[in-house]
Amino acid sequence: MNRLKQLESFGQSIWLDDLKRDLITSGKLRSLVERDGLKGVTSNPSIFEKAIAESDEYADALKQFQSRGDHHVMEIYEHLALADIRDAADILRPVYDQTGGRDGYVSLECSPYIANDTEATIAEAKRLWAAVDRANLMVKVPGTPAGIPAIRKLVGAGLNINITLLFSITVYEKVADAYIAGLEDFLKAGGDVSRIASVASFFVSRIDTAADKKLDALPDKNIADALRGKVAIANAKLAFERYKSIFASERWHRLAGAGAKTQRLLWASTSTKNPAYKDTLYVEALIGRDTVDTMPPATMDAFRDHGEAKADAIEDRLAHARSVFETLGKQGISLKDITDQLVVDGVQQFADAFDKLCGAIARRRLALIDGDRIGQKISAGFPEMQAAIDRECNDWRKKGLVRSLWSGDAALWTNKGEEKWVGWLQIVDRELRDVGALEAFANNVRRDGFGDAVLLGMGGSSLGPEVIAETFGHQSGWPLLHVLDSTDPAQIHTIEEAVQLDKTIFIVSSKSGSTVEPNILLDYFFARVSAAVGRDRAGDHFVAVTDPGSSLEKRAKRSGFRHIFYGLPGIGGRYSVLSNFGLVPAALMGIDIKRLLETASVMERSCGPDVPPSENPGVELGIALGVAAASFGCNKVTIVASPKIDDLGAWLEQLLAESTGKDGRGLIPLTDEPLGTPDKYSADRFFVYVELEGMADTYQREAISALEKASHPVARITVKDIWHLGQEFFRWEIATAVAGAVIGINPFDQPDVEASKVKTAALTSAYEKTRELPVEHPLFRENGIAVYADPNNASALGRHNTLQGILKSYFDRIEPNDYVALLAYIERNKAHTEAMSAMRESIRDKTHAATCLGFGPRFQHSTGQAYKGGPNTGVFMQITSDDPEDIEIPGHRLSFGVVKAAQAQGDLDVLVERGRRALRIHLKDVDAGLAELERAVAEALA
Repeated sequence: MNRLKQLESFGQSIWLDDLKRDLITSGKLRSLVERDGLKGVTSNPSIFEKAIAESDEYADALKQFQSRGDHHVMEIYEHLALADIRDAADILRPVYDQTGGRDGYVSLECSPYIANDTEATIAEAKRLWAAVDRANLMVKVPGTPAGIPAIRKLVGAGLNINITLLFSITVYEKVADAYIAGLEDFLKAGGDVSRIASVASFFVSRIDTAADKKLDALPDKNIADALRGKVAIANAKLAFERYKSIFASERWHRLAGAGAKTQRLLWASTSTKNPAYKDTLYVEALIGRDTVDTMPPATMDAFRDHGEAKADAIEDRLAHARSVFETLGKQGISLKDITDQLVVDGVQQFADAFDKLCGAIARRRLALIDGDRIGQKISAGFPEMQAAIDRECNDWRKKGLVRSLWSGDAALWTNKGEEKWVGWLQIVDRELRDVGALEAFANNVRRDGFGDAVLLGMGGSSLGPEVIAETFGHQSGWPLLHVLDSTDPAQIHTIEEAVQLDKTIFIVSSKSGSTVEPNILLDYFFARVSAAVGRDRAGDHFVAVTDPGSSLEKRAKRSGFRHIFYGLPGIGGRYSVLSNFGLVPAALMGIDIKRLLETASVMERSCGPDVPPSENPGVELGIALGVAAASFGCNKVTIVASPKIDDLGAWLEQLLAESTGKDGRGLIPLTDEPLGTPDKYSADRFFVYVELEGMADTYQREAISALEKASHPVARITVKDIWHLGQEFFRWEIATAVAGAVIGINPFDQPDVEASKVKTAALTSAYEKTRELPVEHPLFRENGIAVYADPNNASALGRHNTLQGILKSYFDRIEPNDYVALLAYIERNKAHTEAMSAMRESIRDKTHAATCLGFGPRFQHSTGQAYKGGPNTGVFMQITSDDPEDIEIPGHRLSFGVVKAAQAQGDLDVLVERGRRALRIHLKDVDAGLAELERAVAEALA
């Protein structure tokens, strides 16, 4: 007789611990049923992972599924796995019918990630039960403290349950009680208990593996030898004895009378791990009536070939089994400690296997995304940094921190309300559902003949739209988008002169509705439009984008705005570009926002909660940035982008600086700094090269390669085309949130931005009463340039008779790993940017310090947070100027020039309060003054 079929004659059912597609399609599973009397199957994620990663077994099915549209990793897994489960269940259905539902089951496990969450386990089990839709399915639930109450609920709902990860007899008793209680609940609710089945999976060999390690440490080798390889079998024998007792009780008989089936013990992990043990050891020792033995293929083959079968072997030598326990206890070895740890380890091992499975699917998915590959390569620079990044990635994987991120678990950061600010994680799918209404609105605006659109906003409300506008350019037949995020009178004049007011639509964008700059710009342009088209028609030229209930919403309603678009309160400004704050301007300028969002969704799935860190581009990048900054001091994130997409850097500056620069820590991003040779940089840099495919700049590429060879950490990101800009938005939002967790800060607040606002408000309030700002006295004045500093900074600079002397003293204050920030409260235009870029290059080349450039007041809502709240390694040069043509603000006793001056003064005051090294250089004439300053900087550094 076939030795495996002989077990059937002894009352034991044989199940297979293996399930993959080839087993089904080749006919092997059906053959095992017919030849060996196989009566069930349990699925195994590690087997599935090997089939996905190391063969093409699932390649066609995966490709076909992806051809219908891109899917999340977990969706792909379930599509493939559930098809196997259904097919296997169909093959085993005759066994199920012939045994009256005693056998013929296929087991599918709940995600190991939720093993310690009762409610999530219940929900997952019910969802899988409905998705498979087979009566002979068993859903695997772990015998953890959280799993046990789930067992009762699920059995009570009529599900077949396979309880896994059982090692302890005490825990098994709780599991059996949960099963019986569930049946009682189901019966009381009018259910048919005869159709419910359950097994309690006792893991065998793992106990010996753990116990033998303890035995090896015993001083008495004779006792150790006598117990080695005996503990697991003794544990199983006593568990079976307890099983017979439980299911002989009066309580059980009442259920049995209603047709209930006992919850059989299933022996799992029956392959021997110690090569010194016979390969059929556990199968032979645990033959028992009314039990199940689930074996991997190799163990089945071994037993079929040379196994020795004895009826009711499990009931032999029970006294010896008890003596094993007693002797173990006398030797100071706690079986409870062993089994408790095995449960913890078992959950982790299942999670590890699932991680590998998800990683394999993620790689296969990306290989199928034609042209949408998530091009990213990170070179750590030197082995120690790479090792630290790898450790952090593994820590994130083992602790399930990617899932913590997606669930908005505030404990991932500082536990101070971060969960309220993660709405951006789901925004892509949400906006895709509503895209039609926004497109219809944009088409109406277009038909009304508007030739220009002007966005009035600051920070997150303006920088994202600006990137889109600069990257895509003017779309023929649609309004040309201008972004105004300045109080500089010259900047306002430039915008006003570029548009025809009666053909311009204004987008007033402010989450809170209380931001000063867009409000006073609205005051000005609403009056100007009213003068051009009439007060009764002016509102039709304005659109508001704001959060519900804001003061801007109220004003928009009063003023008859054409439309109000709402943001989500759970998304902070700098994370809002893929919401209405970025999409409304994009739609109005004629961008196909559906296409933009759909490409972004590819990145959203690539960074999803089911993708391990090593395969997750946003998480991997965030970990690298965080580790480089926190552990190696490489916190100057230098962004280099292909010319066509280089404005992305301005958006990244705000995202990184405002999110991470606080509590004396953080990343200092800088963009548009002229590239240099490796010898021009200190070791505090982390370079990011964002290359637009097919439009690479040869000089940039060669410079980055040289920096990489010089052991600077470099992240290379390839963007397929400009439509993939949305992918970069999402990649970097994930990366920033992750970097914040690694650094140990809250990436969603901006505590130091408010300080400048308070100072500015006090100054402007005083001005409206006195009509003057505080009088300041310069340290130096010559050739239309005046230098100002507070007493402490003035003292550190010393007394000088030339501008060059002051600047030399200023540059002498730069220390290793410092950065220099030029903060210019002047019009942001090409000529001014080029002049200050030349200064940046001179400073960098001579001092090796990183250099930043910000135009005020816009940088206050961006990098200003890091300058005040981040590490005290900045050396600040504020540049202000006279305003030859100021602009009054309707309804206020203020001009834009006064507001700008107050903003500059307030910002400088806060820098000084925070102990920053700072001075202010005031130019009487901007262009002439910048030329003089550039010359003086070069001489001071000579």
